[in-house]
Amino acid sequence: MFGFKDVIGQEALKEKLRREVDEGHIPHAQLFCGPSGVGKLALALAYARYLCCTNRTDGEACGHCQSCKQWEQLMHPDVHFMFPIVSSEKKKKSICADYLTEWRELLINSPYFSYSQWLEAIDAENSQALIYAKESDEITKTLNLKPIQGDFKITIIWLPEKMNEPCANKMLKLLEEPPERTIFLLCSEEPERMLPTILSRAQRINLPRLTEIEIAEALQNKYGIEPRDSETLAHLANGSFVKALDQIHLNEDNDKYLELFISLMRLAYARRIREMKAWSEEVATLGREKQKELLTYCQRMIRESFMANFHQKQMSYMNLEEQNFTSRFAPFVNEGNAMGIMHELSEAQVHIEQNVNPRMVFFDLSLKMIVLLIRK
Repeated sequence: MFGFKDVIGQEALKEKLRREVDEGHIPHAQLFCGPSGVGKLALALAYARYLCCTNRTDGEACGHCQSCKQWEQLMHPDVHFMFPIVSSEKKKKSICADYLTEWRELLINSPYFSYSQWLEAIDAENSQALIYAKESDEITKTLNLKPIQGDFKITIIWLPEKMNEPCANKMLKLLEEPPERTIFLLCSEEPERMLPTILSRAQRINLPRLTEIEIAEALQNKYGIEPRDSETLAHLANGSFVKALDQIHLNEDNDKYLELFISLMRLAYARRIREMKAWSEEVATLGREKQKELLTYCQRMIRESFMANFHQKQMSYMNLEEQNFTSRFAPFVNEGNAMGIMHELSEAQVHIEQNVNPRMVFFDLSLKMIVLLIRK
């Protein structure tokens, strides 16, 4: 577990990282960048485990030394984690160490998971998760100590763009003047949201989207999915193993989002204002993360509906239910309104992130759909 062999695809990057360790050319800070589901965290974990192993063999951690045994339970004394949390006085949780049980359980199950899945694992409800300044204070104390077992102290930071400003400024000082024998591995989905000065202190590694073949093979080998089904799931995943797993494990949310999307488009086209208001109130009862997911889903369905007009099946990333609706809805999404609809959905997402009243956001969105859907 947590070896290079467990990382899906990314063969060139695996070889580069192995070579760094074997030749002793190890940067003090590396930034793994890429969209959700391409393996940033999995690759950082494999690299860290390889670095800790005392008996590396054929480009892999040996799996038998004391370090490797500790890695199996994510309890290596020289490896530390930072990740977004919900600070809660009621639950007496204020730092990452308070969430280590949930973190280890999720990682041991699979290092391929999303931010929203992490929020669900920690029962965040409607709260946003951040990395707070207190965390940088804690990690500073830890890193000023000598390594307990190995040659390095390693800190893996998942979603560093979630650091609040005080935390980011303190981490910048650590990266500028790192304690002796420390290594930072940052795994980011939105590096543009990080401080430019932090970006300049880390060696950047860009992970490309996974190929359909890589995803299909992983689904067959790891989950026993039949070849034909795995190929379909891999195509729908659009380069993300997280999305492929979502297709297996969760169709409940997807079905709900499709239902809400269809309802919005039908009500807006029919100009049924009273029902649109009820629709917006229903969506407002969802948590903030679910509302953002719904808007992302709606953007995908508009994109797919527009592409369906060109009759290129190989460019379709929809399941059967989505295809059935799109076959009738696609003619209403055209060159005259597609960009406008996408813009309004994106604006609504920004407003939800800014904590604008969701009833207002979604009712306003539905009214704008009335105008946009009649454009030719």
